[in-house]
Amino acid sequence: MRITDNNYKGKELNSQYIAHLTPIANHSITHLVSENPNLLVFPQSLEKYLNKPIFNIEGDKLYTNNIMGFVGRNTSKVTITSRFAKDDKNDFFLHYMLQKVLATNIFNFEQSPNNEETIWDFWLYLFPYCLKKAYAQGLYKAYQRKQYNDANVKGTIDVKRHLLKNLPFAGKIAYTTKEHSYDNPLSQLIRHTIEYLRTHPIGNALLNTDAEMRTMVSQFVFHTQNTYNKNARRKVIMANAKPFVHPYFTEYAPLQKICLNILNHEKLTFGEEKDKIYGLLFDGAWLWEEYLNTFLDEDFKHPENLKGNGREYLFKKGKQPIYPDFISKSGSPKLVGDAKYIPLDRHKFYEDDSEKATSIYYKTITYMYRFETNRGFLLYPCSKEDSDKPFFSEELYIDGNAENRILEKIGLHIPQETESFQEFTMRIGNNEQALKEHLSKNHYLNPSPL
Repeated sequence: MRITDNNYKGKELNSQYIAHLTPIANHSITHLVSENPNLLVFPQSLEKYLNKPIFNIEGDKLYTNNIMGFVGRNTSKVTITSRFAKDDKNDFFLHYMLQKVLATNIFNFEQSPNNEETIWDFWLYLFPYCLKKAYAQGLYKAYQRKQYNDANVKGTIDVKRHLLKNLPFAGKIAYTTKEHSYDNPLSQLIRHTIEYLRTHPIGNALLNTDAEMRTMVSQFVFHTQNTYNKNARRKVIMANAKPFVHPYFTEYAPLQKICLNILNHEKLTFGEEKDKIYGLLFDGAWLWEEYLNTFLDEDFKHPENLKGNGREYLFKKGKQPIYPDFISKSGSPKLVGDAKYIPLDRHKFYEDDSEKATSIYYKTITYMYRFETNRGFLLYPCSKEDSDKPFFSEELYIDGNAENRILEKIGLHIPQETESFQEFTMRIGNNEQALKEHLSKNHYLNPSPL
């Protein structure tokens, strides 16, 4: 079943879907992930903070929020595309954001409307990203049990194997050692994933995105060349059944999870693991914010609250840390902006007098006062009917003595009527450039003081 994000009208479910999906609905993502190892949130650092459900079921209808991706249980699966997906099938926008954020480029990508498993391609996008992060910590070594039969004895003599192999005695002795090796169950899992990706059109392209990726692939191939056996995939998967935990090589944990899901995708897809919840989820709010940063980073700092980078304070003496989504690098006073993935162009859900509308505005206005600036902005994705314009703009003048303070709502137009991913990429790239020029021309980056 397919549905878009932020679907407030709901989609009717049959009784089978309701029975299978009820254990998923209305539960926080944090809780679901902790109980289900085959359910992955990207980035993994968000797991602790997503105290909201993937979707809600009320009566016989399913309602979605900002979460995209897919989740399933038994034979029922829900694919949540972006609300900008063409005909709910070709989700160019989600693929585009992922490619930008993950620093990959599959320009020739095309989704097939008839391929229900296209959503699994998202696992493939994540592999090179997580491999690079893991590789940056170094190649993982682990103690492995090795068996030898020669005259260079070290370790423990294996009496039984020695008697079987070396009688009559000819100078060789059978023995067993423990060696710190790059060739271990985890590196074998990575190797099997690499070989699987080589058989997949998108996967093969991802393995060759840049020189760094090719170097990493060659390293894992080299260190597993003597023991790799393409027919031992199931054995390698079983050897990685226990979640990887290490105090230093922390980035290998999500990499292991991604590899397992890629190699197990058929098993999961066809519901062979009864009553198990599986899937891959993206927080639309996080993804939209990180995507904006890919083309605004030249002029704006992007504080990261999860990492504690770029921390500012609301009060003196370091009290109440705050993290504006975007804060200008130049100009005094600073310019602040907030990223909103919610559909602000759907006015009936965000009426001016609603609590939702108030909560949207107050944080940015607070930041405007904190940094003593007369301009602030909200950035959201927009499906405005007027597709000829790259973005929609509405200036809101703050009432009272601060009427010269302006909060601007800016909706970046997401191309809707595109026939190919290449066309989509070109059109949204033009919209991004126009938005950057708008910020500059309107003196956003050199705002005048009050």
